Amino acid sequence: MDALTLDQAKLERQVSQALETLISVVTTYGLKVLGALVILIVGWILAGFVSRAMTRTLGRVKGIDLTVISFTASLAKYAVLVFTIIAVLASVGVQTASFVAVLGAMGLAIGLALQGTLSHLASGLMLVMFRPFKVGDTVETAGVAGTVRSITIFTTELATADNIKVVIPNGAVWGSTIRNFSAFGERRADIEIAIAHSNDLQKALSLAQAAVAAEARVTPLPAPSISVARLTETAVILSVQAWTKTTLVADVRAALNRAIKDAFTANGIAFPGPPAPRP
Repeated sequence: MDALTLDQAKLERQVSQALETLISVVTTYGLKVLGALVILIVGWILAGFVSRAMTRTLGRVKGIDLTVISFTASLAKYAVLVFTIIAVLASVGVQTASFVAVLGAMGLAIGLALQGTLSHLASGLMLVMFRPFKVGDTVETAGVAGTVRSITIFTTELATADNIKVVIPNGAVWGSTIRNFSAFGERRADIEIAIAHSNDLQKALSLAQAAVAAEARVTPLPAPSISVARLTETAVILSVQAWTKTTLVADVRAALNRAIKDAFTANGIAFPGPPAPRP
């Protein structure tokens, strides 16, 4: 019975010591961890606030387009996040001066390890400096066509014609051919119409010419061109080239297709049928 009492007293002392140790650890490090979490949350919120405030402020300045605004806002956001991480490390007792020194010493290794990421950053700077396109332009690059939504320090975001979000690394954008469909105020709308060989070719060309002339959105200069593009076994391919405002190209192309088809149908211009089977 006495031995049992002694064991219980020993167990109670051990439990008491463990609780004291736990309380000491929580007291010593718990507040630091809590403070670090608070700093991290505040820094994350502040980064978003700074980005939005930068966007609003620069948006009021005349002469600065959305491309520069989105890139600058993204750069400001990441700068705040970097300072937040340093503040978090300092709050938990990490010597930030030593930390920065270590980062400096490891700069070459980090640069080699992150050369792809750094190339995206450098490419983003090149895109903003040389501006092959801006936010709102319709472009084709890196095998993707769409409207530019934003350019950040690492990526370019496009929205495709069917409204799918596509995020492309800046390095891929800068390293590939960029086709900017919005760069100039006017573009040429090209269409091809196939008619049967049996038709009066001059009549078909005149009807196409009249249909193009009736479209008010086609600009008179440069003058529209209607010609025979090529011949196939079953058809004569007519080429129609008409200039219009860049924003109207798709609408004008559709309107001309419809108008020429209606004119041909109303005037007996036949379209080619399926090729005859070979004997």
